[in-house]
Amino acid sequence: MVHDEKEDVRIMKYIWPILLVGIVFTGCAIVTIPLFPTERGLQERVVQGEGTAKVLLVDISAVISEKKRSKGLGLGAEASLVARIKEELQKAERDKSVKGIVVKINSPGGTVTATDTIYHELMEFKERTGTRIVACVTGLAASGGYYVASAADEIIAHPTSVTGNIGVIALKFNVDQLLSKVGIQQETVKSADKKDIWSPFRPSTPEEKEIIQTMIDTFHDRFVRVVHAGRRSLLTKEEVETLADGRIFTAEQALAAKLIDKIGYLDDALKSLKGSLDLTQAKVITYCRPGRYKGTIYSGMPQGPATDINLIAVNGDFLSLIPEVQFMYLWRP
Repeated sequence: MVHDEKEDVRIMKYIWPILLVGIVFTGCAIVTIPLFPTERGLQERVVQGEGTAKVLLVDISAVISEKKRSKGLGLGAEASLVARIKEELQKAERDKSVKGIVVKINSPGGTVTATDTIYHELMEFKERTGTRIVACVTGLAASGGYYVASAADEIIAHPTSVTGNIGVIALKFNVDQLLSKVGIQQETVKSADKKDIWSPFRPSTPEEKEIIQTMIDTFHDRFVRVVHAGRRSLLTKEEVETLADGRIFTAEQALAAKLIDKIGYLDDALKSLKGSLDLTQAKVITYCRPGRYKGTIYSGMPQGPATDINLIAVNGDFLSLIPEVQFMYLWRP
């Protein structure tokens, strides 16, 4: 690597003033420059409206996961989506001016546990505070995305949105033959024949597939019960089960199937919430980290390498599906 003296000069131009200030006031200078800055607390940001009452806009975007989100360039990681939602709800609970919440959803779903945890936190928040929640599907609320929306008192979807995909999936890549072709052999020492169940290094036995299927059915039944709990006044459990075959719906189809309450935009969701609370005016707020831009209601959470989705596969963060089993409330064509 060629040493760049000009770059050294440019860096020192900013460091020297800090050193001089330390020398003048303390007689010595100790400067700590963290390579991986710690995550700072959430700050309130008003994005529109006025008044004393507040409506909190919560953003649930991309794959729902317990994993921390990469900041890119290897510069540390942000809190996971689950941790951030919990932090936002705790902050809102302490602020008695927060009268309602709009959850903006654009997600294909995610892991069973992360999805269920966010749903649980929203339901617990409602029970403790009595706060009304409206979900707004801005683009995609498939599988786990719709699971989370089921915690809301009302679901509104953009005209061009896609939702549904009620169901569970567990993926496994069988790499046994591939490894054989390149001369790699995998050896496992185990205490019982099912210890490495669903291993990608060998085909699964019929009995193992039945075990996994039983677990899938259990998680699927939970999904159905969650949807039915949220749509109880509109759909019977049997009707939900009919809709829970993994199909996806346009906004119009979802409205006809009674999976959503209205078709509209994010502004409509905010108006609906304020109307149901008899609020003539209210500030729409979001919570974000210091230095993060949140200029409008459409400003989303930062998108880093761990949140990208493409048409070929879920992001590289989910390549971990190869060595480990993950049960997913996820639309993964």
